[in-house]
Amino acid sequence: MLIADLHIHSVYSDGKASPREIIRHALIRGINVISITDHDTFKGGLEGYRFSREIARNTSDTKILVVPGMELRSYSGDILVYCENDVELPREVGLLIDKAHENNCVVVPAHPFDTWRHGLGDVVYDYDGWDAIEVWNAHASRNANKRALEASRIMGKPGVANSDAHIPEHVGSAYTYILIEDASSITEVLDALRKGLVKPHQGGLSLKDNVERIAWSIEYRVRKILGD
Repeated sequence: MLIADLHIHSVYSDGKASPREIIRHALIRGINVISITDHDTFKGGLEGYRFSREIARNTSDTKILVVPGMELRSYSGDILVYCENDVELPREVGLLIDKAHENNCVVVPAHPFDTWRHGLGDVVYDYDGWDAIEVWNAHASRNANKRALEASRIMGKPGVANSDAHIPEHVGSAYTYILIEDASSITEVLDALRKGLVKPHQGGLSLKDNVERIAWSIEYRVRKILGD
């Protein structure tokens, strides 16, 4: 059984840390699989994957697999996409799902009922092509997560839990058990998600974590305004 956190942001979007820093913190937390899912780009995930392969080549007893991903802002809301390679995807939900599957990608609505952060809301019920649903997001409200769990049950889709970390210390604040013994390739992880070999582990942020999260969000916005 593997521990996975499949929703993390790096400096390639609005995260505080580089892919390498994220991987170091994931290793400290004992996480086996992560996905760096920056907004509208695979860059962080692909860089993280290359670094994880470097670790695997140089270290026999310390391994972590990075699955390239992104959090794409569709016309209806945010969607997590996990792929083996960079894939250009449309923003219309139905077309996005179809093209993702044509390229062997896995598609998961992100925090679907957190409408403050561009969740799909009830649009999630309009499409049957989801491979799983993010049923627990460490940044979402308890009510939003409860509604996502309900959608997973109604639609018969696997559920995953993720940290949605923007600060490296928050990686693993919620995570998913992947019910396979080992993951030596991205394909194995994607196949496990498709088959529903997952079990979400609920978690959340402490008061201190939330203060750090808000402080970073303000700092990031100020940097953008100042062009830093």
